[in-house]
Amino acid sequence: MLNAHFDIAFVSLYAFWGFFLLLVIYLLREGKREGYPMESPRSKYIYNEGWPAMARDKKVFKTDHPLPERAPERDISGLAVKGFGAFGAPLVPTGNAMKDGLGPAAWAQRSNTVDLAFDDHKPKIVPLRAATEFFVAEDSPDPRGMKVVTADGKIAGSVVDVWVDRSEYIARYLEAEAPSAGGTRRVLFPMFLATVHPTEGEVRVASVLANQFADAPAIASPEQITLLEEDKVSAYFGGGHMYATPSRSEPHF
Repeated sequence: MLNAHFDIAFVSLYAFWGFFLLLVIYLLREGKREGYPMESPRSKYIYNEGWPAMARDKKVFKTDHPLPERAPERDISGLAVKGFGAFGAPLVPTGNAMKDGLGPAAWAQRSNTVDLAFDDHKPKIVPLRAATEFFVAEDSPDPRGMKVVTADGKIAGSVVDVWVDRSEYIARYLEAEAPSAGGTRRVLFPMFLATVHPTEGEVRVASVLANQFADAPAIASPEQITLLEEDKVSAYFGGGHMYATPSRSEPHF
C-alpha cells in the first residue's frame, strides 16, 4: 500500500528544493567573508551581519608561497571630517587628500611585500633594466627619453625606464627622473594613466600638475615594488583627477 503512493518525481523535486535552499544559505555565508561584520557608526560594539550569520571558520588558501598576514586598518583620524552630522555622511579632507590617501586617492593597507610571479616566484613587476629578456616591441613607441608633460602643460621630468609585468607581458609603470627640492628623484607612475605621443616626444599625464608629480609616493627598492607601494602610487595619480585642482572637485554643469 505504501509503495502505491510513493512518487519518485515528488521526492526528487523536494530534494532539489532542499539542496537549493542549503546552497543559497551557504553562498550567502561565504559572501560575507569580505566586508562583514559591518561596524555601526552608533557604537563600536554594534555589528551588522544580517541573516544568515557570516561563516566563523577560517578559510585557508593553499599557495606555492605563503600569503602575507593582513595588515592593520588605516587610521585616518585627523585627516578628514564628516561633511554633515548624519550617519553615512561623506568625509571631507582637511589637508592634501592626494598625499593623505582619501576619497578617490584612497589606498588599501596591503602587505608591504613584493608580488611574485606564479612560475618562478621572482618579483613580478620589475624595470626593463632588471628584466633583460623583455623589450619594447619594434612597432610600439619607446617612451624612454621622452619628456613627461602634466596637466598644466609643464615638463615634470623625463622617462628613464619602463616597468613590466613578467606574468602578463605588459607595461605597468613608467619611471621618470623629476626635479625636486633636493635635486632630482625617481618617480613611478601608472602606464594606464599616461598617454605616449611619439611624434611630440612626450608622455602626457593629465591627472596631476608638475609640482605634484615630484611629490608622488616613493618606493623603497630601485628594482621592485611592493603591493602596498603599488596601491599608493596608483591611488595618488588616480586621485589627481579629482584633487589636483580645486575646480576638479566641484560639480560641473
